[in-house]
Amino acid sequence: MQTSPTRTDPAKPRRLRRTLLAAFGAASLLTGGVLTAPAATAQDTTGIPGVDQIAHSPNLRQIANIPKQAPFNTTEAYGTDMAFTDGHAIVGNYDGFVIYDVRIPFRPRIVSQVLCPGGQNDVTVHGDLLFLSTDYPRSNDSCTSEPMPASNPSAWEGIKIFDISNLARPRYVASVRTDCGSHTNTLVPGTDRKDVFIYVSSYSPAPDLPNCQPPHDKISIIKVPLRRPAQAEVVATPVLFPDGGNLGGTNPDGTRRAATTGCHDLTAFPSQDLVAGACMGDGVLIDVSDRLAPRVIERVQDNVNFAFWHSATFNNTGTKVIFTDELGGGGLPTCNARFGPHRGADGIYDIVGSGDDRKLVFRSYFKIPRHQADTENCVAHNGSLVPVRGHDIMVQAWYQGGVSVWDFTDSANPKEIAYWERGPLSATESLTGGSWSAYYYNGYIYSSDIQKGLDVLDLRDRRTMSAKAVRFDEFNAQTQPQYRDRR
Repeated sequence: MQTSPTRTDPAKPRRLRRTLLAAFGAASLLTGGVLTAPAATAQDTTGIPGVDQIAHSPNLRQIANIPKQAPFNTTEAYGTDMAFTDGHAIVGNYDGFVIYDVRIPFRPRIVSQVLCPGGQNDVTVHGDLLFLSTDYPRSNDSCTSEPMPASNPSAWEGIKIFDISNLARPRYVASVRTDCGSHTNTLVPGTDRKDVFIYVSSYSPAPDLPNCQPPHDKISIIKVPLRRPAQAEVVATPVLFPDGGNLGGTNPDGTRRAATTGCHDLTAFPSQDLVAGACMGDGVLIDVSDRLAPRVIERVQDNVNFAFWHSATFNNTGTKVIFTDELGGGGLPTCNARFGPHRGADGIYDIVGSGDDRKLVFRSYFKIPRHQADTENCVAHNGSLVPVRGHDIMVQAWYQGGVSVWDFTDSANPKEIAYWERGPLSATESLTGGSWSAYYYNGYIYSSDIQKGLDVLDLRDRRTMSAKAVRFDEFNAQTQPQYRDRR
């Protein structure tokens, strides 16, 4: 492993762009700590906000924004996923990651930036450790690597590990190579508190890819000794789909359905030893009481409306799972009349039964009720629970569809209760942008916008006021904590 400086002063290397994504009333706010008012254009006759105009429900408002800073301020330096620790938000970027101090949500500030290209650079934290996913083939595992063809057997992809005990100066300490790289990663704590396990999701093998050979119906599990993180290694590669999973095909409306060749995202619910897997063509429920031998106990498919099972979220009692369909890979404008309310949406499933007899029972779909412009990429994406008592409420990113807060207490009748969005990046051309992830952390919503940087939103609704008192020192949306719920 080679190390490199972790401050953002080196020259910016070439980046490899994710081709799947590339396919397709303004309030005052804090921008970098300065009170400004964003430019706004008139709302058009369809009700769609104008370019960069902010539209929102009365109960959700923006209180701060920090734009992307050099060297992450280009259109190809996408802001990606987030994790939180000790009042700080860590935001991935295709070129590295950024650490923000959000202890005063109205005045967030950048603490450090780490230049380390290798998209998507999804992040997970545990204690003093940060885990960074690299899913683009690189010349080596360093932060000064260059793009390399995936057909080259020496190309590197996998997990990078940083020491963040000093948030102002993260230190690169180790790397672990994994088959097909690491598109996303999920932290599952060990039962002895001496180790953590990183469940690595990756997909899309091909015969001409020496490090990503088919079949790839598995995940990679990395064991990380907390006192000796440099000794992290892959310790298991369990096969989740011995029958090959969903074969893919064509949905009734003529759109393509992904075949299962791995998982896109896994969400752990450690308090119940469960993981929900969104695996391209399949949704799965997994028992992880044995961390190294996960067992699929239930599997569902939607061969009518789902195109690509992308991510999953449990409710707080572990009796429901929300699966998202990332129709178009995040690059299509699917929030319109053409695709309707059931495509590129969330699927709500109740978990019924107990033990190995648990079943996922479909109840309904949810999709934001506002149509977006045909230049706006929009589809269901990453979100988390709003930790309230008596209701199942989720905040969720929809790319240029913005941020939606919705109630699924009644699984068959979900409804939106708040929203915030910007108008399109352009009125004439399709540009990839919008909220990649929107998570609730310690009383506020944080949104990682692909192009606009970090947004902080304040949700003020009678149904969610109890969430203001819930505090987490550490929060990974894909490692769901179970908060006390006195229903």
